[in-house]
Amino acid sequence: MAKLEIDKSQAFYPMPCSLVGAKVDGKPNYLTVSLFSMVNREPPFLAVALNKDRYTNSGIKEYRTFSINIPSVSLAEQTDYCGMVSGRSVDKSNLFETFYGKLGTAPMIRECPICFECKLVRTVDLPSKDLFIGEIITAYCDEDCLTDGAPDVMKINPFLLIEPERRYLSLGQEIGRAWEMGKNLKRIQTNFPSTRGS
Repeated sequence: MAKLEIDKSQAFYPMPCSLVGAKVDGKPNYLTVSLFSMVNREPPFLAVALNKDRYTNSGIKEYRTFSINIPSVSLAEQTDYCGMVSGRSVDKSNLFETFYGKLGTAPMIRECPICFECKLVRTVDLPSKDLFIGEIITAYCDEDCLTDGAPDVMKINPFLLIEPERRYLSLGQEIGRAWEMGKNLKRIQTNFPSTRGS
């Protein structure tokens, strides 16, 4: 099957939805963000990319803290709304019950099953985004979303954003175990190495 060149700016891959929290003008503000990722394991760093003109940015820069809250499917309506309106004109903090952790200035959402409290360690100036890199100071998870003491993604029940269709999708079924599914192929490749380059 032929590979066709497509618009490189139209990323179709699924992106998990989050609500980024920051204290702005003395009150909590939340913004819907899907451009975020774990970028370092030890110490644990999360990176989040926000448009330069976002109201939230000023609070992150002032207090040097922020939170990333992972909403479940039951919060899809509120999550979508938080991406449609600006905290400059609308107080979005009344949508949720806010709590604070060890840092004291990174507002988090009690209704979200998992929350990360972050201390800003670096800001990267990108052409159209501010990339905020934060160290996770504390992670919080609802007790009923844990299995054997670890967060259970199926219990958390997050949802994904699909661009450019602007669709939200919930998670599907498990297809296998990471670092397990490839073992048979690894064994075959070890015994019969490919002549192709890596």
